[in-house]
Amino acid sequence: MKNFTFYNPVKILFGKGQIARLAAEIPVTARILLTYGGGSIKANGVYDQVKAALAGHTVFEFGGIEPNPHLETLLKAVEVVRAENIDFLLAVGGGSVADGTKFIAAAARFEADPWDILAKQAPITAAVPLGTVLTLPATGSEMNGTAVVTRAATREKLYFGSPLVMPVFSVLDPETTFSLPPKQIGNGIVDAFTHVAEQYLTYPVGAPLQDRMAEAILKTLIEEGPKTLANPTDYAARANFMWCATMALNGMIGAGVPHDWATHTIGHELTALHGIDHGRTLAIVLPSVLTLKRDSKRAKLLQYAEWVWGITTGTEEERIDAAIGRTRAFFESVGVPTRLGDYGVPTETIPLIVERLENRGAVALGEHGDIDPAAVDKVLALSV
Repeated sequence: MKNFTFYNPVKILFGKGQIARLAAEIPVTARILLTYGGGSIKANGVYDQVKAALAGHTVFEFGGIEPNPHLETLLKAVEVVRAENIDFLLAVGGGSVADGTKFIAAAARFEADPWDILAKQAPITAAVPLGTVLTLPATGSEMNGTAVVTRAATREKLYFGSPLVMPVFSVLDPETTFSLPPKQIGNGIVDAFTHVAEQYLTYPVGAPLQDRMAEAILKTLIEEGPKTLANPTDYAARANFMWCATMALNGMIGAGVPHDWATHTIGHELTALHGIDHGRTLAIVLPSVLTLKRDSKRAKLLQYAEWVWGITTGTEEERIDAAIGRTRAFFESVGVPTRLGDYGVPTETIPLIVERLENRGAVALGEHGDIDPAAVDKVLALSV
């Protein structure tokens, strides 16, 4: 096992009716900015629950945060934070709202150009405290210190991270997700699954506990994903899916093990250029990364085949083929297509993505740093 430092201070309030506890988690003297997306929280009753819980607090609002939140929109919220002396942010929505709110928290206390937080990975030295009320399980942003933001003007989708933007608390009530459309649930299942895969499908380092935990999340997603799609109001299935998505990227299974993240890096480019949902880009790219890097990932792919999919017969090559095939089939089974052609992406996009990654210096991706521009080209060619 590799050396590691693990830190996660996020308080989780999980289950039915937990939104009512918001008042106990935020100082009554706080000046709160409530952030949200396109307004679905007003249609499904979550907004009313939040407002009722915060009766007696001073609350300002900022809506309209996009899926794949735009820098340009978030900077408007930063202006509100500064003008109104906001000292607590409450993100109500899915991962995009949480990510965007993390950026607002950091940018509001950042003295230089806020774009430097993303483009130059400028260090964060202060941030406005924040909490979240999760309405879409997927990204795990509710229990980590990372975020992804898009600059719409240049179609760049970049990430940043800091312990200072970890939520103080996150409310996870599965009932808030009952009204989500199947497409968003399918995307969330794939997103959580890929988060685990990028920390698990690398190479062995003698960390069986992390492996067993990762496998447990994957197997639970495989079992509960179809259930929660078939019956959106099955509380048990939705609760299990929700907790899987959080556990997939809160740092626990990634402690002391190598990480990949090539699939995410390539997938971000597909979102930036073609507006494809984040989870869907992962479904396109992950099977191809596993196929291309099957030799360097051989030991873990064979372990994955046995421990997650129960594949124990055949040659090593046959078992690896079967595991990758089962992965692709699972994504398709939850309504997420896995080929570039399914989204109308032309092959001309492939060299453009390679060029964009080269220009950004992203030329040594993967756990071994061996996914270079030529390998990215091959990954995308396998994804056609």
